Amino acid sequence: MMSKTWLVTGTHTGFGKQLAIQLAQHDDINLVATSRKAGQLDYLDQYDHGQIAKVILDVTKHDQVVAAVRSATERFGGIDVLVNNAGLGYFGTFEESNLEDVKYMFDVNVWGLVDMTRETLPIMRKQKSGVIVNFSSIGGLYSFPTLSFYHGTKYAVEGITGSIEEEVKDLGIKTMLVEPSGFRTDWAGRSSHKTMPTHDDYEQFTKFIDDMANGAHHEPGDPVMAAEIIIDQVTNHSDQLPTHLPLGKISSDLATDKYTKLLQQFKDERELSLSADRPERNDN
Repeated sequence: MMSKTWLVTGTHTGFGKQLAIQLAQHDDINLVATSRKAGQLDYLDQYDHGQIAKVILDVTKHDQVVAAVRSATERFGGIDVLVNNAGLGYFGTFEESNLEDVKYMFDVNVWGLVDMTRETLPIMRKQKSGVIVNFSSIGGLYSFPTLSFYHGTKYAVEGITGSIEEEVKDLGIKTMLVEPSGFRTDWAGRSSHKTMPTHDDYEQFTKFIDDMANGAHHEPGDPVMAAEIIIDQVTNHSDQLPTHLPLGKISSDLATDKYTKLLQQFKDERELSLSADRPERNDN
């Protein structure tokens, strides 16, 4: 069986690291693991027997994106699975958020993903096959206070991926959005910038941000299990690959609750919605 090549961004910590560890132990998988700094992927050396390429990659730097994709194709002949995992969070009320930090988050979470995908898609189109796994979040389906701009990045990932899905579904290429809730990664801790509320009107949200930070690495979600599920879905269930994969009970519960209520709201407002259309003329 010909080995499949996976390119995974952000494999220094969190979901990316767990994916890399498990992929590195599959005999039929070539792994292109990426990180922003040299030495951060040394944990993979114990598994390397020629099937692992460690690549320096900051997804906000176009030249490094191009080089990473080129390295994968030159080393292994193609890219079968792209996992856009690199990302970070930001906590702060909408009014008080630091927009420079916010713009950088968009550069990583959205434009980095876009750049990686645009460089990889021509390879998959030529192969007439491929899977694009984009990390979204329950934050791409459901909104919380102090996360408005983070939600903005993940709602963008949801919308972009949905359009990609429609454009490539007849080309042998599939997409899957991964939408985790709270998992034991660095996301709520080191991997998130935080601007604490200063206005009295927003003081109530200070505890929310503190609780999220203090809960880092104590969340119910297990990144090892998440990685196993993602790999299994892509490798063993590609014919029925879910376009949306909420991971964790909280994610599933919140997504189901939100969209059940939205469906009912749309039904309740149907006559009002239809009244906005111009009536058809009957010239007979």
